[in-house]
Amino acid sequence: MGTARTALVTGASSGIGAAYARRLAKRGWDIVLVARRADRLDDLAHHLRAEEATTVETLVADLSDWKDLARVAERAAGDDIGFLLNNAGINGYGPFAELDPRLLRKVLDVNVLTVTVLARAAVPAMLSRGHGTLVNVASQLAFAGALPPGPLPERAVYGGSKGFVVTFTRTLAAELAGTPLRIQVLCPGLTATEFHRSRGQEPVPGREPTVHEEGGAPVGEVIDASLAALDAGEVVCVPGLDDHGPVTALEQAELALRAAARR
Repeated sequence: MGTARTALVTGASSGIGAAYARRLAKRGWDIVLVARRADRLDDLAHHLRAEEATTVETLVADLSDWKDLARVAERAAGDDIGFLLNNAGINGYGPFAELDPRLLRKVLDVNVLTVTVLARAAVPAMLSRGHGTLVNVASQLAFAGALPPGPLPERAVYGGSKGFVVTFTRTLAAELAGTPLRIQVLCPGLTATEFHRSRGQEPVPGREPTVHEEGGAPVGEVIDASLAALDAGEVVCVPGLDDHGPVTALEQAELALRAAARR
């Protein structure tokens, strides 16, 4: 079947999502931009059309709202979608016992349900065409469950949600290992975006993208690592990790745990 050359990017109004969309457009992809902030999406779409001469759609959506998610899922299932970047996420940091249940639900809706629903929408069409790429963005905090806060944030729900993304993506990749699909979980550490400027109830205000005071790795380096890992066929991408040995050690530890449980 034909080659699908449209990439759908969630969380595209800033940070990793916006930068990844720029990089894919430069590589010749048409782009569907998804986020809550219409003005930010309009600005990015205008830039991509002018600089890269690519076709750009914008979908303004709050992915914690089921109707909005269903609308985006319908687009993700399109025959032209060859790349899905599940990047949208919110942190909901704070003491678990004091966390607003509405914010807790929103973290799970965006970080867990959205990733699963959009992957389920896109993967069947990719399989039927015989090609496609799925990148789910998790976090290095998915591997920090046993560490107390300070200097890390209070993150029980966020870390748990990103742990789901890691396990879901790795297991899906194993299930689809005999297919031509490329599956990756991208686990960046602290990155120079505006992610820490909001807990997620509302988007960061302002039309111009900003960077939180904590700083972090340049966004371009995160995307470089993701694209290189895709080319290498690596499912788990941890930007800044030069040696894949820790991922192999994790797999061996999991095997040992399962073996011990069987005994």
